[in-house]
Amino acid sequence: MSSFAGIRLAESALSAARAGMTVTGQNIANQTTTGYTRQRVDQASVTAPGQTGLWKTGFGVGAGVSVTGVARLGDNVLDARVRDALSTSGFWSARATAAGQAEDVMAEPTKDGLAANLNRFWSGWSDLANMPDAAAAQVVLTNSQVLVGQIAAGYETIAGQWTDLRGQVDRDIADVNAVSGQVAALNGQIRDALQSGRNANELIDQRNVLAQQLSTAVGAKGVVEADGTLTLRLDGNALVSADTSRALVVSGPRDLSDAGRISVAWADRPDVTVGVVGGVVGGTISALAPAAEGGSLAAVAAAYNQTATALATAVNDIHRTGVTPSGAQGGDFFALSATGPAALGLSIVPTKLEELALAAPGAGAKDTTIADRISTLGTAAGGPSRTWSSFVTGFAVTVAGDLQRADIADMGAVAAITAQQSNSSVDGDEETVNLLTYQTAYQAAARVLTAMDEALDLLINRTGLVGR
Repeated sequence: MSSFAGIRLAESALSAARAGMTVTGQNIANQTTTGYTRQRVDQASVTAPGQTGLWKTGFGVGAGVSVTGVARLGDNVLDARVRDALSTSGFWSARATAAGQAEDVMAEPTKDGLAANLNRFWSGWSDLANMPDAAAAQVVLTNSQVLVGQIAAGYETIAGQWTDLRGQVDRDIADVNAVSGQVAALNGQIRDALQSGRNANELIDQRNVLAQQLSTAVGAKGVVEADGTLTLRLDGNALVSADTSRALVVSGPRDLSDAGRISVAWADRPDVTVGVVGGVVGGTISALAPAAEGGSLAAVAAAYNQTATALATAVNDIHRTGVTPSGAQGGDFFALSATGPAALGLSIVPTKLEELALAAPGAGAKDTTIADRISTLGTAAGGPSRTWSSFVTGFAVTVAGDLQRADIADMGAVAAITAQQSNSSVDGDEETVNLLTYQTAYQAAARVLTAMDEALDLLINRTGLVGR
């Protein structure tokens, strides 16, 4: 064994301890950095140099320690679980939010809801049947205008919400395209770093944060390849592969009244649609779907149209059978436009008492049979009020289901993120202990170096001086 082997051994110990303190300092510095994964120094003992010969070599000891790398203490399985959980959570949160906002527009069951205004409308007809004067007639006409205005306002609010969400889909897809490009660029940098033996831990952390954004947005699923790159797939096809990414485009209706369904396709192959069934975009597209396909906003808009149509049909059918105070045959009470949404095409025809057909033919000018019959439509089995209340009840169940699924998905996402963070996040107390450990190791290695220096000084400067 060389006389200077101890110095080399102490020097390797100093280097290893210094590397440990440096990495621990990096962890502490990034304790609050989003997406950062804690790191540890990998060390390995260095074996003694091999010797050959005919005779026994005697005493031998290892040659110290070497730093083999800096390990990133993340887990690809936990990362994949987080991405899957965020995809599900994003989908149901988007659906629940859209449905909840639509439910707020209906304001049921409150005094400002459509059901309450329908009841006031029927009550006005009942009062008019009991007291057929100008004041009661004006109440009926005023209630009618309020009712028509509320139906139109409710539809327009839902249509506006639909348009806003449609624009949000365009913006989200544009963000997805930008983030996909960033992930592809990071893939290239990570691959180059790993192939050249450099550390790519921080780059991997940045990529994971972006991958989680893509999973939250469109439900992208990822797998880490052998070369260190992350492949992200959407509907089974690669959204990001190695250092390349594919762009997405959105097509479909731009207005609630337009026919068709919103779809996503590849920019380079617009004829090939992509099934986005996860993430915020998937949930939003689901909420914007036609009513027949479960679209919550279209369902509310259709309910306003159905209620407007049922109201006009039911009241007009009865009002036409009556006669006005002058004996003229009654006409339509409500006018319904033949084009456009029924909720926006509903209007009032009569403007005063003399134009209301309250009496049955031949029953006399003071008869109010027709007004009484109209007032009973509020409790009719197939009347407008029942049509609306049946939808409100069913929609409330749907919203409650979406909210429950969103809560469950959120809890799943929180659990997945907690498991990921418990494995990869920086703990200040743990890092402090590690720092003290490496500091003590550095001091001990320095003491070894001092002892070896003193021994060599004695050997070099004092050997042969005894007895002089």
